[in-house]
Amino acid sequence: MPVLSFPAIHRQFARYAVVGLAATAMHYAVLAGLVESGGAAPLPATLAGYLAGGLVSYTLNRRLTFAGGRPHREAGWRFALVAAGGFAWTGLLMAALVGQLGTPYLPAQAVTTLIVLFWGFLANRLWSFAGSPAKAA
Repeated sequence: MPVLSFPAIHRQFARYAVVGLAATAMHYAVLAGLVESGGAAPLPATLAGYLAGGLVSYTLNRRLTFAGGRPHREAGWRFALVAAGGFAWTGLLMAALVGQLGTPYLPAQAVTTLIVLFWGFLANRLWSFAGSPAKAA
């Protein structure tokens, strides 16, 4: 995997963050829609929102942030595993913040989103979309 210069990694993170905003908008729309309509409690609603946002995230990150990395057949399942980790972190953090500490669900989700954003960027950059070893040879 080629090493990116410091400014290049900033640009890549900026693209990741913009994609994250689109995915987060989808996540929050599902979360708020389910909670405010009475369709679900905050925890299952945020997990449903996470799944919807994940679809947006993979599609846009593959095209805009990590283009030229692993082929879809490799990146797809790797992204899914990273997303599953983010899903678990989201559930654990929201359960702790909302369930244990009584934090209102939207501020709790904002904190959770920031933590999962940094974790997901590193995991996806270094593993999911990183150039395959076969390409490096």
